[in-house]
Amino acid sequence: MTTMRYLAPTGMLGGGFNAEYFAEALASGLDFIACDSGSIDGGPANLGGNIPFFSRDGVKRDLRLLLIGARSLDIPLLIGSCGGSGGRWNLNWVREIVEEIAGEEGLHFTLATIDAEPDRAVLLERFGSGRVHPLTNAPAIDKSTFTDAAHIVAMMGTEPYVEALAAGADVVLAGRSSDAALFAAIPVSRGLPPGLAWHAAKIMECGGSAVVQMDNVDGMICTITDEYFDLEPTHPEHRCSEVSIASHSLYETSNPFEMYEPGGVMRLQNVEFEQLTDRVVRVRGSEYTPAETYTVKLEGATLIGYRAMVLGGITDPAILDRFDEWLESGKRAVIEAADRTIGHLDPAPYSIVYRVYGRDAVIPRAGSRLPSDASEVGLLVTVTADSQKIASTVASQAAFTLLHLRVPEWHGLVSNLAYAFAPHVTDLGPGYSFVFNHVVELDSPTELFPVTLREV
Repeated sequence: MTTMRYLAPTGMLGGGFNAEYFAEALASGLDFIACDSGSIDGGPANLGGNIPFFSRDGVKRDLRLLLIGARSLDIPLLIGSCGGSGGRWNLNWVREIVEEIAGEEGLHFTLATIDAEPDRAVLLERFGSGRVHPLTNAPAIDKSTFTDAAHIVAMMGTEPYVEALAAGADVVLAGRSSDAALFAAIPVSRGLPPGLAWHAAKIMECGGSAVVQMDNVDGMICTITDEYFDLEPTHPEHRCSEVSIASHSLYETSNPFEMYEPGGVMRLQNVEFEQLTDRVVRVRGSEYTPAETYTVKLEGATLIGYRAMVLGGITDPAILDRFDEWLESGKRAVIEAADRTIGHLDPAPYSIVYRVYGRDAVIPRAGSRLPSDASEVGLLVTVTADSQKIASTVASQAAFTLLHLRVPEWHGLVSNLAYAFAPHVTDLGPGYSFVFNHVVELDSPTELFPVTLREV
């Protein structure tokens, strides 16, 4: 029976993990280490603006432990979706940190980088030939979507990792990747059942998150065979249960029984969970169906303008009693104040969004009202404009106008907002929007993902 044992030290590179528990996991014997480094959870700015998901210090701290640990055992280290978004800039940012650590620690290894920003001409050709397909709730796209986006990445599957390792890589840094692909790549390439390999990878990509209660971010060890896989947390006080592992099928999925990945579908209808110990769960029955056509998901971010914000709290009962009326009058007054300052332009070179915390800021609901017993609400005003100057100007007008907006119950000058910051206008810089929820057909699973090798 083929058996493989691997480690996910944390759910996100830079998020941290316990060095002592990591050392104990190394001592238990491992075939490889893999760690996810990206997500779209933080929004489009990471990709559009070349912004890392975590700080350089946080990423370097984690990478130092991972590099030293992997090289001490002479096993592969795989990092996926480098730098948060997996864009080319983000990938090179992580590569530079790795090379810096290698110099400081005297490490020697073969490094592979896998680029995930495809040639726009290739994507346009696929779009023109009808080989780019929308997913659920995908926005409308045209040729300009491809040419105008700040950055576009494709989400690779297992095959580019396998190619890099076959070429002799000890450490693989990948651009945008399926979160599960970097954990499934080696087991699938070694002949283990793809259903088990992909299902285990889907759970492992979150590190030690699939436990009953997670007090601290830490890791998970997977032991996978031809018949099952076992999951055990690295934190000695954490434990897996049948429910905690099964419930992970509800995380970031629209269907807990069918999960689509590049090149195929996980099918979990026949999965069985067995509690081996109070900390370890065994999983059987995971299946995988290859797709007739190999596709990968596209992600792109485009600049929508420049932003500024104002955040304040309101406790005045006279305003809270008639909040909707007060806010609507405030919106009109802000537009008038902005027009006086920058001139009336049609269309306006800015837009304003108002979010009311305590009512509908997180989940907008038509017709929602403040609770009758509300004692305070938070008001966030965000301006997006053609330039930072206009955004800041309109935001400052909004701050002043709302601060002193008349309240019929009071005479004289009023102050309505308790600002959270000083100065009360905060420039947010460039703003981005996601522009794809599509897949593109490939002739080869590796064609958009060139591998570069270098000796470090």
